[in-house]
Amino acid sequence: MAKPTTTSKSLIIIGGSWGGISLSHYLLKHVLPHLNKTSPSSYELILISSSTEAFCRPACPRALISDSLLPQDKLFVSIPSLFTQYSPPSTFRFLHATATSLNTSSRTLTITSHSPSPHEPTITTLPYHALVIATGASTPSPLLGLSSGIDTTSLRASWASFRAALPSAKRIVISGGGPSGVEVAGELAEHLNGAMPRSWLSLPPARTDPKVEIVLVTAAKRILPDLRESLAQRAETYLAALGVKVVKGVRVEGVVPSGKGEGVVLKLGSGERMEADLYVPCVGTTPNTGFVEDKGLLGEDGRVVTNEGTLRVDKVGGEGRVYAIGDASNFAKPGVHNTLSAVPVLGTNMKKDLAGGQGEDKIFVEDTRETQLVPIGRSKGVGAMKGWWLPSCAVWLIKGRDYWLWTTGDVWSGKAWAKE
Repeated sequence: MAKPTTTSKSLIIIGGSWGGISLSHYLLKHVLPHLNKTSPSSYELILISSSTEAFCRPACPRALISDSLLPQDKLFVSIPSLFTQYSPPSTFRFLHATATSLNTSSRTLTITSHSPSPHEPTITTLPYHALVIATGASTPSPLLGLSSGIDTTSLRASWASFRAALPSAKRIVISGGGPSGVEVAGELAEHLNGAMPRSWLSLPPARTDPKVEIVLVTAAKRILPDLRESLAQRAETYLAALGVKVVKGVRVEGVVPSGKGEGVVLKLGSGERMEADLYVPCVGTTPNTGFVEDKGLLGEDGRVVTNEGTLRVDKVGGEGRVYAIGDASNFAKPGVHNTLSAVPVLGTNMKKDLAGGQGEDKIFVEDTRETQLVPIGRSKGVGAMKGWWLPSCAVWLIKGRDYWLWTTGDVWSGKAWAKE
């Protein structure tokens, strides 16, 4: 990409996923053209990501099993290719790098570039006129997403190791009773034990002779705590029909290698020990905010303290022009739907700030109604949307058939943000 001129002002977005890519498109379509026409200074947008590929993380529970289960050209998409549509090229740069230090006092961001030789990293300090933190969060398992500074090459390597160990596994343990844990358990169980029996007039019976023992362990009193209890119970019934055993009220407190391949020994809060040939932790995420020098900008959970209505980081101050969106921000409950809903709000408020502060703020209002879709295997699922219960077939149609890949094309390409 073309290098900026000496008079250009840099708008930096850190993070190449749902929030970062979507906001980049929005700014390039609706904000930079306006600024570059009305301002004496030129503006450029810099998108920084540790991966050169956009990746649909919600698809991991199925994608980790085999490349044949989901279309790879939709699962992974080159980020630089998404932005060749914008002209002139000098308005946009993509940097394959990891943010290592943010100093809001000096208004600088230090990055480590991913050079061809990993032993010769290039450290660069960039000044910014405005900055957006969209770095997301890391999962406890390398199978379920991109941890801070990790790219899709490492993710594929983790999947390859897991797949190689699958055929010989006799017991697989998954910890965490949220959507990820339930989805991973369901996908693995159907792949290894076969589809659940068809039952048109009643719920399917529990499978009593699974080929592989799959155990889902949760410290909570029930799985899927964000859904009504009846849906959680139905999910447990579907899991049982696939041969999954659910253990509730027990926390995994320690994990040590068993010395047998990928095997581990789990220390449970009950005092028991459980051996597993494969173990997939699906308990919580860690915000990718370690590069933020001023820890006063972070909440107790490590997310950036963000104005929930405007998405500004108010502690930096109005002239600081720092914003945050997505799972690294505490503006709303983590989730792709909240991130995408907030993109036009943040884009509009940035346009106002960068143009001199004229006009009213646009305010994001989180929809707190029960909304969660959880596929269980390749044919069933439970869920609700905006407070309304959804039948299993609807959960399959919306999410379960390809884990949102039918939606990513318009988001990654920018078509979803064609209108201001």
